[in-house]
Amino acid sequence: MTEASNAPYKRILVLDFETRWDSKTYTLSKLTTESYIRDKRFKAFGVGYKWHGDSDDAIEWVGHSELQRFFDSIDWSETAVLAHNAQFDCAILSWVYGKKPAFIFDSLSMGRALRGIEVGNSLAKLAEEFGLPEKGRAVHSTDGLTELSPAIEQELADYCKHDVFLCEKVFDRLVQGYPTKELRLIDLTLKMFTNPVLELDGQTLVDAIHDERERREGLLAKLNIAESDLASNDKFAAILRQLSVEPPLKKKKATPKTPNPIGHTYAFAKSDALFQALLNGDNEDVALLCEARLAVKSTLERTRAQRFLDISKRGTLPVPLNYYGAHTGRWSASKGSGINLQNLKRGSFLRKSIQAPDGYSLIVADLSQIEPRVLAYLCDYRDLLQIFSSGDDAYSLFGRQMFGVPDLNKKDHPDLRQSAKAALLGCGYGMGWASFSAQLLTGFLGAPPVMYDKAFAKQAGVDKDIFQKFISWDVNVERAMEIPRICTDEEIIIHSVATKQIVDKYRAAAVPVTEFWQMCNELIHISLAGGRERRHKGLIFRKGEIVLPSGLSLKYPDLTAIPDEKGRIQWHYGRDKKKLYGGKIVENIVQAVARCVMTDGMLRIQKRYPVVLTVHDEAVALVPEDEAESAYDFMIDCMTTAPKYMPGIPLAADGGWGKCYGDIK
Repeated sequence: MTEASNAPYKRILVLDFETRWDSKTYTLSKLTTESYIRDKRFKAFGVGYKWHGDSDDAIEWVGHSELQRFFDSIDWSETAVLAHNAQFDCAILSWVYGKKPAFIFDSLSMGRALRGIEVGNSLAKLAEEFGLPEKGRAVHSTDGLTELSPAIEQELADYCKHDVFLCEKVFDRLVQGYPTKELRLIDLTLKMFTNPVLELDGQTLVDAIHDERERREGLLAKLNIAESDLASNDKFAAILRQLSVEPPLKKKKATPKTPNPIGHTYAFAKSDALFQALLNGDNEDVALLCEARLAVKSTLERTRAQRFLDISKRGTLPVPLNYYGAHTGRWSASKGSGINLQNLKRGSFLRKSIQAPDGYSLIVADLSQIEPRVLAYLCDYRDLLQIFSSGDDAYSLFGRQMFGVPDLNKKDHPDLRQSAKAALLGCGYGMGWASFSAQLLTGFLGAPPVMYDKAFAKQAGVDKDIFQKFISWDVNVERAMEIPRICTDEEIIIHSVATKQIVDKYRAAAVPVTEFWQMCNELIHISLAGGRERRHKGLIFRKGEIVLPSGLSLKYPDLTAIPDEKGRIQWHYGRDKKKLYGGKIVENIVQAVARCVMTDGMLRIQKRYPVVLTVHDEAVALVPEDEAESAYDFMIDCMTTAPKYMPGIPLAADGGWGKCYGDIK
């Protein structure tokens, strides 16, 4: 989508800003992009530019004093902007000079999607990749300067103009065949940041910071200990011993430098099952101590709250997301943004601080169970598709199949339904019982920690024969004993047997899913490694990649077969030699296709209302208050329209609308 007749612009301006910086106090390595540009010290020394398609010698430099007049001379309603890391350049254009281009291209985002997120997509690397002249270097540093001499400005201008040249050449190579939908998603993502409209309620943030501090200090006073005692692992362990509790341990994690670590470390993380057991145990003093430990260690929430508050004092909330920030194409938080808007807990004060401006409402449309729906479609799991099509409680209906309980429902069988839900959401990617057991103990997918007992095991269908068969295999017992826990050996065995029963029942009920794992496992050898092209449900498997319905691909570079200790072939890919198997490919495919389905819906919404935020499977749009109800219906329809590449897939979405984002749903 360059200068096509149906494009929302007539011409493309390639540009690159050069700005003031100071390595000691004022630099992007010390500040976020938002705080750097909105800082009173900000100054653009100038901009290099050219009109896309003009000759290479048409690149110009505009100095600081002429910038506003230059930008005022352009009709932005018909002008697109191209930059490398356009989030930075277009934020300057919008926040400092008040100009909003009709469309935004970003060669950095395009490189990330086409080449992968691990290889690096700086302008220098892309220039080298495409055999272009080396990215230049300015001999004289502008570090700490507020004014430029004519000689230094000329040198900076030449350096900047060369970057403009490289940006255009890189773009011309990347844009060939680049999917139009994906270009629109880049534009949508960047405008969430460069054209911010969400407001932050400063008083909500001040109150939350105050309440959190009072709670933390109150816990410390009640325990009569200092914050530093809880922040230190060794001191926290000593306090536990004073309460006659032996500090929980876990094996040290393997790292690239120490692949076979020796010894143990304290299991004091929130995600550690042993710590969760102390936090939720019967010993109130120990539970209170663990709660205080979390309050002291939760610097992330405190820091984010303060950053939200600081942003509220400078203006509206720019949404800092990386388009194609993950292997599967999902968004990620922009590096150095200081806030992760993909990680906002429901009901949190951070969500509640986000508000629509006067006269507008925020509308949320959230896809329901999108991953299991996509998985069911891709593997032709017709029984599950029928369950989703019915519109009834999918977890109860699936639980009836899994456990053979014809009347299973949420009211009368809450534990079985919850287990069916966990299986449906978590076991579709080949997860084994040991991993599932460990995750349940710490809280599976954000749910409260679960430990299955004898009563539940019996309810799930575990009888004496199943139990004896489990413990007769030494490897089962060994794996159960390796699971981090704070319970007896007998209790972890019972929990593991019950968990294995759930996994076994899922696999017995979901035969199309297990067959899909096997198919994908075979395609590693046949297609990803062997190069023979295979097609399945809109996917194309070929050498080193799987082409998605979007036209982009899941990349599996440097695929190699490495035998394990038993001589079995194990596939690995990438610089870090990540393990690849059928279940992992299914997980990657499902998440990537779910992302395609979601973004198709977002782009349909964007045609009528601006999408101003996305969190996981949510699209959030800004609409006039008097259109809220009809806009909600429109957005739900947009999100649940089956795409052409998945005809007939039963989609569902829910949501709501309101002034405060945190109060919706």
